[in-house]
Amino acid sequence: MPTFNYVIKNAAGERVEAQMKAASMDAAIENLRAQGTLISLKERKSGDTANRKTVLDKINLAVEGLKQHVGLRTLVFFTRQLSTMFSAGLTLEKAISNLAAAETNKKFKRTLDAIAGEIKRGVQLSDAMSHYPYHFDSLYVALVKAGEVSGSLHSVLHDLADYLENLEDTRQKVKSALYYPVIMMFILAVALLVLLWKIIPQFSDIYESLGAGLPAPTLLLVTMSNVVSQNFLTTMFFAGLVLFFLWVLTLTDRGELIWDQMKLKFPVFGNLINLSLLNKYAKTLGILFSSGVTVTEALKLVRAVMENRIMAEAVDDVGEMLKDGYSLSVAMDRVGVFPPIMLQLTQTGEESGELDGLLTKASEFYQKQVDSIIERLTSLIEPLIIVAVGLIIGAIVIVIYLPIFDFGQAVQSLGY
Repeated sequence: MPTFNYVIKNAAGERVEAQMKAASMDAAIENLRAQGTLISLKERKSGDTANRKTVLDKINLAVEGLKQHVGLRTLVFFTRQLSTMFSAGLTLEKAISNLAAAETNKKFKRTLDAIAGEIKRGVQLSDAMSHYPYHFDSLYVALVKAGEVSGSLHSVLHDLADYLENLEDTRQKVKSALYYPVIMMFILAVALLVLLWKIIPQFSDIYESLGAGLPAPTLLLVTMSNVVSQNFLTTMFFAGLVLFFLWVLTLTDRGELIWDQMKLKFPVFGNLINLSLLNKYAKTLGILFSSGVTVTEALKLVRAVMENRIMAEAVDDVGEMLKDGYSLSVAMDRVGVFPPIMLQLTQTGEESGELDGLLTKASEFYQKQVDSIIERLTSLIEPLIIVAVGLIIGAIVIVIYLPIFDFGQAVQSLGY
């Protein structure tokens, strides 16, 4: 049966991109029109290139993701409240309707109303959520499906809320460590721009009145200042264009791979990113195994949530080795990206039959490592960046005043 890639606008007015199997193109069209307004429908070609997205597709997905974005904290709150209400005896339709009525995010409120309506028509919760991939990703839907099959939906929702909360805490900690240097670099860039645009041109008039030759560093700075001050809007446009071009490069297969490799090699921050990825890998596998998801399916879902190409391809390789008969620990060892502690805990979990529990222990270990690095960074990075910014600004000030120093020495040598 052929597989079709489709794009529809659902009842909540949201754009939904997914795949479906149907006997024919006409059958797929009829099925999709019952779900919403059909925008695009293409038969998926077989082969390795079937799942590859073009750069334009990735840009569209990024833009649509920004439009439909719902914060992870909102999703955590919804999941925990749904678990509590469902455990208290409310039906899923009633619980989701109540949560929709209290929801302040208009986009998410429309989604919840639409899901409640689908459940009322007899659609399962996981199937209804799968129609809104920008709010409920494949991992979320798979865990809900596992809870429905096993009859333990309330406990799965509770574990899912804990899992999402852990991810949000880790993400916020990593961001807090990265934001400060980024903000300081932005402030430095603005300061340099103001110097080049407003301050240095005033010194240029003084240099001309002195009538002396300029040192090479000062001459370079004055030239840069003239370019910026005389073509400010053009300079800003090209700077924005360069940043956009670099972003687009990171969306290409080669560019994405190089950028993800660079991130893992950054001093200190690369280790921090790597540890957070290991935490996410172990935590995600642990909750999937405890929910009854098969190893093969679990690895597919873990691969989808890995935010680094190197780790994602490693998970792909592990999945392929499992098909060849390797155990999970041996496959992880062969790909060469997982540290000894992760491998040891995975092997022990396989031998003891408690793989989900030991993977959770591994995630807790890496979480503590992330917390430790962030704590050290917080105490060290602020003074280091202040010193670095001071040195850069100081060097520019010295370069600006070099001609004046030279002129003063020239005057003294003439006996004035």
